[in-house]
Amino acid sequence: MTGWPSKSWLVLLPTLLVTLLVVYGYILWTVVVSLTSSRFFPKYDFVGIEQYAKLWKADRWQIAVDNLWIFASLFIGLSVVAGLVLAIFLDQKVRLENVIRSIYLYPMAISFIVTGIAWKWILNPGLGIQKLVRDMGYVDFKFDWLIDPKMAIYTIVLAAFWQSCGFVMAIFLAGLRGVDAELFKAARIDGAGLPRIYWSIVLPMLRPVFFSVIVILLYQALRSFDLIVSLTNGGPGFSSDLPTTFMYQYTFGRGQLAQGAASAVMITMTVIAIIVPYLYSEIRDERRNAR
Repeated sequence: MTGWPSKSWLVLLPTLLVTLLVVYGYILWTVVVSLTSSRFFPKYDFVGIEQYAKLWKADRWQIAVDNLWIFASLFIGLSVVAGLVLAIFLDQKVRLENVIRSIYLYPMAISFIVTGIAWKWILNPGLGIQKLVRDMGYVDFKFDWLIDPKMAIYTIVLAAFWQSCGFVMAIFLAGLRGVDAELFKAARIDGAGLPRIYWSIVLPMLRPVFFSVIVILLYQALRSFDLIVSLTNGGPGFSSDLPTTFMYQYTFGRGQLAQGAASAVMITMTVIAIIVPYLYSEIRDERRNAR
């Protein structure tokens, strides 16, 4: 019968309804709660943007935001540079490429919880790198970032970089393998060296890949939670807090439901600000290619 939805829509309808209710419904509920004075339980007495004003006046939130800038910039920068270098290295058709690629990709098979615990052992001054070097005779060696409030955030950068570098390498390698080999031959005939070929010809062609990698890593940095909890738990004190750990602590640890909801809304708005331009760019490229 005309006017009735197709069978495919009928199959997808339950999933669509559940998604609308559980995901977008909960987001809407979080926004509503952020405009109230709720503490341990929801309390629908609307107080406007009072919770957002308190949020941006809180020292702990300011530290979490500053840490996010440090973490995201270093994590993304190191991952992109190292992943690109590794991809270019493997693009030279080296021997045992499959083995090397598997080694690079192995950290991606590990959960962030396991990564955090492993790096917590590695960076523990009494168990890890510091103890190992001191046992070798360098008794003055010091590497106590894990317990140093000024350096704790950098331990999270190290662990996240280690886990994501292979993933970035795989994306760049796929992009490099899509470059026509004739371009390399033509550039070599013109006398261009390999560094010049990659810098002037290949990398400009990988702009969409760069954009995709940066968006994915930035999204990953914004939603990082389990790695921080397992590695530093936001400490020492709250010196390595990120917005996600701030939200969790205020919502479930301090009974500040509305304040936690306000921080969750800020995180969601940041994610939307990243994802929407990315989706717009993808749709625009698809329409351009369709022409």
